[in-house]
Amino acid sequence: MKLFTSLLLLFSLSFLPACTTEQEYTADPYANYDQLWETLDRGYCYFDLKLPKGTTWRDLYHKHHRRLSPKMTNDELFQVMSDLLAELRDGHVNLISTFDYGRYWQWRSEGPRSYDEVLQGLYLGDNYHIAGGLTYKALDYPKGIVRPEPIGYIRVSSFASAISHGNVNAALSRLKGCNGLILDLRNNGGGQITTSDLLAQHFIRERKLVGYISHKTGPAHDAFSQRTPFYIEPLKAGVIWLKPVIVLVNQGVYSAANDFTLRMKGLPQVRILGVKTGGGGGLPMSSELPNGWAVRFSSSRTYDADGADIEQGIAPDIALMAEITRTSEVDPYIETAAHLLTRWILQIKSKQQ
Repeated sequence: MKLFTSLLLLFSLSFLPACTTEQEYTADPYANYDQLWETLDRGYCYFDLKLPKGTTWRDLYHKHHRRLSPKMTNDELFQVMSDLLAELRDGHVNLISTFDYGRYWQWRSEGPRSYDEVLQGLYLGDNYHIAGGLTYKALDYPKGIVRPEPIGYIRVSSFASAISHGNVNAALSRLKGCNGLILDLRNNGGGQITTSDLLAQHFIRERKLVGYISHKTGPAHDAFSQRTPFYIEPLKAGVIWLKPVIVLVNQGVYSAANDFTLRMKGLPQVRILGVKTGGGGGLPMSSELPNGWAVRFSSSRTYDADGADIEQGIAPDIALMAEITRTSEVDPYIETAAHLLTRWILQIKSKQQ
């Protein structure tokens, strides 16, 4: 992924506006609004997916431009520009200043309430282990529920937290007595793709095609490079888990967590369970505006191995739309995963006899 990011920057820098210098500084609302619109017009990669039918990016320019005035405050300008960017409904599109962070995060709530930290804590209890960004243990069950098979549980709350091969080796080694594993990604908003790749390497034996990347090569909305394949490479040394795995996902799974879902989906010992992920398949880059604010936006597209764009999310192998309420006494996602894993494990054992 580092190679693709480098290539992306090389291609993008050839056509994006140059970064602001001290001599070019201006607080003029019109100049900054125009620069913001043009930067996205030339560099953003998902207009075909994001714009409402019958609406152009130029239409949205005029829609919000009429709200500008020569003497508007920074807060007022920031709001207008953030509203323009929110039209794209993209969590990777942000306006960044010293006083605020413009964002579109509605993707996190577009679906059932499918994760509750307190409820999830009933399964971890107090006696759990922490390895970098991983929280794990052999699964406990609330209310004295007993399963015939020991099942491991790893909570991966973020890929922004440090996770090393040593962390993963330690967690999987200590769960070796379990015959199945739940990887809980719910509400993981992303982080580093390199961390996503690192974790996924512990579940493969052979090199695997993950998908394809295509990046902007010019200012036209349809100017893209040919799709370049990318792979997961097997570990040269470390713990590999090939026993049954269920990955729990929901609409809060975004960006690098969406990427991890892509890497895991299709592995023979893995099933994805839950709600369609929130998406976020574009690799973002940043540019500076004349007033010093920064704009971050998606500038490349990621496709799965079959050529489908993953920006709008990845469908689970097993759909579950259960609603978690304040009166819920068990987590339906963990319970369903544990039940399916138990059946899966018993089927494997019966074939081995």
